[in-house]
Amino acid sequence: MTPVPAEPVPASRMPRIRGNDHSVLTPPVLGAWTPRLSVSVIIPAYRSQRTLDLTLAALAAQSYPAHLLEAIVVDDGGDPPLRLPEIVPERTRLVRSDPGGWGAAWACQTAVRHAGGDVVHRLDSDVVPYRDHVEALMRWHHLADYLVVTGALRFTEEELPSPADVHAAVAGDQAAKLFDWSASRPHAWIEDQVAKTRDLCDAPIEAFKVHVGASASMPAWLYHAAGGMDPDLPLGEDTEFGYRLAQQGAVFVRDAAAQAWHVGAHTMRHRGEEAKRHNWPLLAERVPALRWLRKHPRRQWLVPCVEVVVEAGGVPYEPVRATVDAFLASTLPDLVVTLVGPWSALPTGRRSPLDDPWLDLRLSRYSYEHEPRVRLAESVPPDASPAMFRLTCPPGWTPSPDTVRRLVTEANANAWGVACLALAETGDTVITARLERTAAVTRARHLQADAEDLDDVIDEVFGVHWLDGPSYGFTWQDDTPGLPSR
Repeated sequence: MTPVPAEPVPASRMPRIRGNDHSVLTPPVLGAWTPRLSVSVIIPAYRSQRTLDLTLAALAAQSYPAHLLEAIVVDDGGDPPLRLPEIVPERTRLVRSDPGGWGAAWACQTAVRHAGGDVVHRLDSDVVPYRDHVEALMRWHHLADYLVVTGALRFTEEELPSPADVHAAVAGDQAAKLFDWSASRPHAWIEDQVAKTRDLCDAPIEAFKVHVGASASMPAWLYHAAGGMDPDLPLGEDTEFGYRLAQQGAVFVRDAAAQAWHVGAHTMRHRGEEAKRHNWPLLAERVPALRWLRKHPRRQWLVPCVEVVVEAGGVPYEPVRATVDAFLASTLPDLVVTLVGPWSALPTGRRSPLDDPWLDLRLSRYSYEHEPRVRLAESVPPDASPAMFRLTCPPGWTPSPDTVRRLVTEANANAWGVACLALAETGDTVITARLERTAAVTRARHLQADAEDLDDVIDEVFGVHWLDGPSYGFTWQDDTPGLPSR
């Protein structure tokens, strides 16, 4: 078959994937296409010389064009220092981890600062990829520029071969014979998730959970847009980063053709319960999508599930207070309120307190400047990342205690991108509250063409739905018991 060059995908023809249904994409046959994107394979390594030698030997025999592949190994501070072995890809560098931190996430951040590829591919230093592993992942990135692609690992704890043997086996497309297949194990949990969700196509909200750092690739722009890996997480950093990638609109693909061996002892197999005990408190704080980790009825978390936005500028104090207080009384306390107003414009100095033209805005500030769940801001960014949702509500309209919980539950069950809640009609205007899924907004903004309505794109990639606000517990403040307007 004659290789077909892969042309850049114009923004106007970028595939618009709904949810996580990547089945609309057809990757080219391995070996029958011509790549154009460059890839930086970043390898965090700590006291792993023996397995690192095998990883680099396998990378040196990849089917992906050598001039498009660079390998960046980051020595995370072990003693003795790591060295580059004899068998490495043509473009390989060894750098020391930046001072001031440690761990895989920190090392990856160091590597990315040295990386020049269109795609960033993290590979652990105990992974031995098959010959077409990188090619299998990279073919997807030529189809759409907002994919996160992972491969399929098998775990083995057999005696390690030599780097020369690994290179020869991978170059000869015989990597499967390096270890005893029958004595190895797949990543059972990921295989189970993939099987239950039609290769993740039916996982519009939680596909990020299969993002594992052992081998995962993404466009460089997406890595940076998500903020990079969190060096405060010594374990579980791949799951947390997967969540933030999802909030930037990523679609997750797992390619079973991207095979690799994971050599040596596996932490989750031998110390799985201990690892969960360590990771779950960290992930509970940072990943609101893992609702089962947030069962406490009242406490707050580092990353909220919902950001509520209420406009305070040019609005009487009483309706602002009614709306904010009602949200703070939600049975889903996993939220913050952003109160928007021209706070920096408030005059200082002597004034007549009761005749102050800025009195209403001052009263709103007085009420919430010391409330930890309320933030005062002059504007809000275009999305609520890293929170899962943003709920914008006009002042004076108040939710019932269960409104936010019900909306979040139904939005996740139905994978809504936006829910517009009609509150009232005044002439030709419909007063609305609006629940936005962060992942839907960011993906739509990335795909939006000039002069195209953003909601039209959101409707394509997740869906825009209209709901009856009063049916979901919204009422005008005068009709809300316990929240008088004066």
